[in-house]
Amino acid sequence: MNHETRGLGLAPATASDYRELARRRLPRHLFDYLDGAAYEEVTAAENRHAFARLRLRQRVMRDVSRLNLSTRVLGQDLALPLVLAPLGIAGVMARRAEVQAARAAEQAGVPFCESTVSICSIEEVRAATAAPFWYQLYVMRDRGYARDLLARASTAGCPVLVLTVDLAVMGARYRDVRNGMGGALSLGGKLTKAWDLLSHPRWLLDVGIRGKPLMFGNLTTAVPDASSLPQFKAWVDSQFDPRVTWQDLAWVRENWPGKILLKGVLDVADARLAASAGADGIVVSNHGGRQLDSVAASIDALPRIVDAVGDRLEVLMDGGVRSGLDVVKAMALGAKACMLGRAWGYAVAAGGEAAVAHMLATMRSEISVALALCGVTEVAALDRDALLDTRHDADSQSPT
Repeated sequence: MNHETRGLGLAPATASDYRELARRRLPRHLFDYLDGAAYEEVTAAENRHAFARLRLRQRVMRDVSRLNLSTRVLGQDLALPLVLAPLGIAGVMARRAEVQAARAAEQAGVPFCESTVSICSIEEVRAATAAPFWYQLYVMRDRGYARDLLARASTAGCPVLVLTVDLAVMGARYRDVRNGMGGALSLGGKLTKAWDLLSHPRWLLDVGIRGKPLMFGNLTTAVPDASSLPQFKAWVDSQFDPRVTWQDLAWVRENWPGKILLKGVLDVADARLAASAGADGIVVSNHGGRQLDSVAASIDALPRIVDAVGDRLEVLMDGGVRSGLDVVKAMALGAKACMLGRAWGYAVAAGGEAAVAHMLATMRSEISVALALCGVTEVAALDRDALLDTRHDADSQSPT
């Protein structure tokens, strides 16, 4: 039976298990929003397949009694090389999900990144946590509102701005189209969606009733009815700015006192431009396959970008990361840390803060085991020697 759909035993153990629990507990249109990607979802699948093709190099008879999983990213000490990525409208997956995830991240010693289009506001997350969290911003047409958001994030003590740069236009996400997400529905479509909600009473009670207000906390002064998905989608769509160029990064720098991380870089030439434009770091990312389908898997694009700019700025990655072994592979290819998106979305939908905390603890254990069996004692010391070169298996397996 496919591991993505098998029945669960006593408890979830992997991100795939949490995905299955999320599928059961969420109304279909919300699960598809979380799980889906652009067009035929080729790149989303390739993000996972590319990780699966990488082979770790097992080494033996090394002292691995003491392991150090901590690292330093953009001036911040992390207990694990992980960041909870910005996840739009996460608060409809579980009650006040952004707050629950931020608390779990704080407990694990890793950053949480608040999305511009979150349900919980910057201020609500700030009030619920003690550790500084990161903030994500789209490059908006309304620069006045963007400036206000930056000021709010700075006041909240956010040390890092994650500027999403791969949304000049919105990719076509066909699962959302089929489910009528954010668009007008026929009477039959409305009845289907109503039945979908009613057939998930646990979600309806926990999120739809107890989780209110279900409105976009950071956009309440911008969207006339911030609880209306069609109005929200129309406003957000109107804010994507296809005129943005590298020169606009200077405006962001003028209005943001902290570190700037550009998320959505896949090409070496763009990575070099990011370094020249003054970014502090980049996230090698294809938006989880949610923008342009048939582009490279993030992990395949990573090593070339690290080779080109890794000495000039800090390089993180996201896209398909589901386990601690994936994290070790990405670190071996030069990433400073990995961002988790869908993985924490599945977990929070499945079981809230406790599930996110469990997922992060599981990843800690997986990273520890992988390090030890690769004969490496510090996660920050991982390099390509921890991977087999599958193009030259005979050389890789030769005695050293």
